[in-house]
Amino acid sequence: MKKITLIITCFMLAIVSGCGDNNQNNNQSSNDNSSDSVVKWNMTSTFATNLNTIGEGGVDFVNRIDLVSNGTIKINIFEPGALVPALEAFDAVSSGAVDAAWSTAGYWAGKISAVQFFSAVPFGPNATEFIAWYHEGGGKEIWEEIYARHNLRPIQCEIISPEASGWFKKEINSLEDLKGLKMRFFGLGAKVMEKVGVSTQLLAGGDIYPALELGSIDATEFSMPAIDYDLGFYQIAKHYYFPGWHQPSSALELIVNLDKWNALSDSQRAQIEATCTELVVKTIARAESRQPDALAKLQEKGVTLHRWSDEILEALEKAWYEVVEEESAKDEDFARVWTSLETFRENYKTWKNLGFVD
Repeated sequence: MKKITLIITCFMLAIVSGCGDNNQNNNQSSNDNSSDSVVKWNMTSTFATNLNTIGEGGVDFVNRIDLVSNGTIKINIFEPGALVPALEAFDAVSSGAVDAAWSTAGYWAGKISAVQFFSAVPFGPNATEFIAWYHEGGGKEIWEEIYARHNLRPIQCEIISPEASGWFKKEINSLEDLKGLKMRFFGLGAKVMEKVGVSTQLLAGGDIYPALELGSIDATEFSMPAIDYDLGFYQIAKHYYFPGWHQPSSALELIVNLDKWNALSDSQRAQIEATCTELVVKTIARAESRQPDALAKLQEKGVTLHRWSDEILEALEKAWYEVVEEESAKDEDFARVWTSLETFRENYKTWKNLGFVD
C-alpha cells in the first residue's frame, strides 16, 4: 500500500514539477532559458526613423535586440516629438520620464561641453581611430563616468562616414564670404565657425529645411551626402562643400536611464552592448557604400561640389585649437577628455603614418 501511495505521489509531483533526475535537469534547463524577465522600454529618437542611415539605425537596434535577447528586451521607438521634443531627450531619459533615447552626444553641448568629443571632433580621428580610442584608449570609461552623474548610461551604437561641411546659396571663395552668415551648425564645429564670423544655431534635423527655405538661416550643414540628399537641401542651396573637417567621423549614442540599466541582468546588458557594437560595423559599411550614388544624384540636380582651399582649412584648424584652449580652461571635464584623446592620437600617429597608404 505504501508503495502504491509513493508511486501515486511521484506521479502527481511529476505533473507539477517533474520527478527523477532527468526531469529535474530538463526543468533547470527551461529556467535557464527564461531566467531574464521581459523588459519593455519606450525609446525616443532625435532622428526620424525613416531618415537614411541615422534614423534607420534606431529601428535596426530595436529589431536586433529583440532577436538577440530572445524577446526579453522589447523597445518601442518613437518619432522625434512624439514623447518629447528632439532636443529634450537627454533630460527626459535622465529623469526617467522616458526609458531610453537614440541620439548623438553633440546635441547636449549646452549641458556638458565635454561629451561633444563622443559625437564628433573637428580635425579629429577617422572611424577606425575613433573606435580604437573609445574601446581601448579610455574614452568609453570617461563617457560613462560623466553621464552617470546625470543618471544615464551611454553606449556608442553607430558610426557614419565623414560629413559634408555645408550647403551654401552662394559660392564661398574666402573667409570673408563666411562672415555674417547665419548657419545651422552642430557640435564643436559651431564654435570654430563662430571664430571666423559665422552666426551659428543648432536645429534638429526636421527643422532645418523650413529654416533654410524661409531665410531664418543662410546656410546649413547636417550630415553626409546620402542623408542630405533625402532632406532636399539641394532644392534651396546649390553649393556643397567638403571635406567635413568638423566631423571626420560621427558617432550616435543609445542612452538609457541609469536606474533602468542597473535593473537589467548582466546578460541583458551584454546583449545591448554587443548589439550596439555590431551596429557600429553595419552602419559604417552602410554609410560608406551609399555616398557615391548620392553624390552622383546631387550633381544631376545641379549641385556644384566644392572642396575647401588649403588656406581656408588651415584657418579653420587654427580656430579649432583656439576653441580647445578656451574650452579646456573653462571646463575640467573638457580638458580631461581632450587630453585622453590627444594622448591616444599622439601614440597612434607613428602607426598611422607607417601603416597606411596616403
